[in-house]
Amino acid sequence: MPYLFTSESVSEGHPDKVADQISDALIDHFLAYDTTSKVACETLVTTGQVVLAGEVKSEAYLDVQEIAREVIRKIGYTKSEYMFEANSCGIFSAIHEQSPDINQGVERKNPEEQGAGDQGMMFGYATRETENYMPLALDLAHKLLIELAAIRRENKEIAYLRPDAKSQVTIEYSDDNKPVRIDTIVISTQHDDFDSEDKMLAKIKSDMINILIPRVKAQLKPELQSLFNDKITYHINPTGKFVIGGPHGDTGLTGRKIIVDTYGGKGAHGGGAFSGKDPSKVDRSAAYATRHIAKNLVAAGLCDEALVQVSYAIGVAKPCGLFIDTRGTSKVKMTDGEIARKVEQIFDLRPYAIEQRLKLRNPIYSDTAAYGHMGRDSKVVTKVFNKGKKNEKKVEVELFTWEKLDYVEKVKSAFGL
Repeated sequence: MPYLFTSESVSEGHPDKVADQISDALIDHFLAYDTTSKVACETLVTTGQVVLAGEVKSEAYLDVQEIAREVIRKIGYTKSEYMFEANSCGIFSAIHEQSPDINQGVERKNPEEQGAGDQGMMFGYATRETENYMPLALDLAHKLLIELAAIRRENKEIAYLRPDAKSQVTIEYSDDNKPVRIDTIVISTQHDDFDSEDKMLAKIKSDMINILIPRVKAQLKPELQSLFNDKITYHINPTGKFVIGGPHGDTGLTGRKIIVDTYGGKGAHGGGAFSGKDPSKVDRSAAYATRHIAKNLVAAGLCDEALVQVSYAIGVAKPCGLFIDTRGTSKVKMTDGEIARKVEQIFDLRPYAIEQRLKLRNPIYSDTAAYGHMGRDSKVVTKVFNKGKKNEKKVEVELFTWEKLDYVEKVKSAFGL
């Protein structure tokens, strides 16, 4: 029997994402000036206020206020009527030294024996559903908001948009788990005030359906374009007026959008947030490593869908266990348990090995903090920190290394594909 599946996304101006982006900007600055930095940084944003808290072990000294303001400015909170504005908001820092009790469990004389920064389980997932091996509903939800942000910055076709927004996409699937059509699209976007609420709702709905949707649809392959139909149910700003938004409308905290950050509810999630954590925290690094594994397994043709779980004990390098579920789509005559044992021989999942393989001790994290940590394009860029200042630093980094298909041939060789 056909079924429906839904995923949501939130924009870079959503309060929780503002918090994530500030936390990851701090991570990047620490790593740019000291690659050995250990950081766990939380951010809270609310009306006219930013609170930074966390633990740090680093040789770098940062102007955390200016870093936070630059993030807020880049997102688009630059007007006083937003009640949260880059130049005027108060910024309070309660960042302090990392506990030596935690540090002694992580650092080792032999770097390869570096212990996990915490216990827990982490999941990675991949599916053939899209070109980037991501679940379709989440991929479309992200694309809607990425394009909406582009329209906002252009300030031409739609001139009333403000930074805060959310999207949601519901897809109907057939019995054999193939997407048949888009059933429902939900978009809630913050906007400037209008004279008439009725005219406002009509205008916003018309613009979302007739401007935003065609621009997103044009980015897709024909088979995905065909999922759009005249029977889609649209809920555009369903509560009505959405002038008050961002941190003024809703307090934001780092790490509250972990499903948006990963797979939109498909697959699984271990529960640990990513943003604000350096790569010694396996909540982050191992989640990237398991995505890397899952994506390369599917791309190699081993299966059409893969869920990968790894688990750790704090201070211990070797994982407690590796679990793989191919959801009955495996193309080899092996159990999932046998596949997992062979995968352990291909991918070293000790924390230090993950850091080295995926080049995680680089300032790459600001780019992950909005529109998902997975399904993004791996590329090399040059980043500039403290531009124009005495301590200006340029760093060439490779983004989203866990999205590379660099282990496909190794997987094919190991499994005789």
